[in-house]
Amino acid sequence: HEIVGVVTEVGSKVSKFKVGDKVGVGCMVGSCRSCDSCAIDLENYCPKVIMTYANKYHDGTITYGGYSDIMVADEHFVVRIPEGTPLDATAPLLCAGITVYSPLRFYGLDKPGMHVGVVGLGGLGHVAVKFAKAMGVKVTVISTSPSKKSEAIERLGADSFLVSRDQDEMQAAMGTMDGIIDTVSAVHPLMPLIGLLKSQGKLVLVGAPEKPLELPAFSLLMGRKIVGGSMIGGMKETQEMIDFAAKHNIRADIEVIPADYVNTALERLAKADVRYRFVIDVANTMKSTP
Repeated sequence: HEIVGVVTEVGSKVSKFKVGDKVGVGCMVGSCRSCDSCAIDLENYCPKVIMTYANKYHDGTITYGGYSDIMVADEHFVVRIPEGTPLDATAPLLCAGITVYSPLRFYGLDKPGMHVGVVGLGGLGHVAVKFAKAMGVKVTVISTSPSKKSEAIERLGADSFLVSRDQDEMQAAMGTMDGIIDTVSAVHPLMPLIGLLKSQGKLVLVGAPEKPLELPAFSLLMGRKIVGGSMIGGMKETQEMIDFAAKHNIRADIEVIPADYVNTALERLAKADVRYRFVIDVANTMKSTP
């Protein structure tokens, strides 16, 4: 669901793209195009959204996403990749990138000089740091792993680093952040994160833990704080994000693999042995197959 490539053919009514254009398709390939969400360019929240793989398309066929050598897509759900932008390192932005870009914009956490925390330094977190820094925001990475400190500050350009299990560090940072983008998909306590927020601060969840998280109401009341959520973005905003990334040279940190390495990649993924996204090179895999 983070697919990039080159247009090889266009339908007779296509007006946005031509053969040879570099393009991408993200998490969705269809929506109803007539509901309230679709009307305001938020196709991602359409009740009839069609996801890029393992969903039923309008004609009843199953969507297969990027697990194929070619794909056909409605031009409305295709994004233009700007010239000079590397396809491989841009691909993950079509999900991970828009997942963090959209809440930074929507919740007003994109103003220069603001202080934003990023919880978790993985596939989502590392691009959240890059986007927030490009917006002029002061960024603190919050992680359970002290070993990620040099990665966060020296490589990704974060301003500071908090070990969430270190009570002294967390206590010293209480009430200092305008907002937090929480990318963690494991069950974790929200109370310490809410404590880091200034009055009227916003904690935005973009990870999806399997079990419900405990939400302490009193800590929200004391400071009129908000806990919100966000899921990818509409097509208009996704194009805006890709253009912003191209302008500010933002790319995902990736490891390119051939398709026949996928099982090994999944094993490594289970051990968190990837920085920070695997990208499958389908085209070259096909070329090398006799």
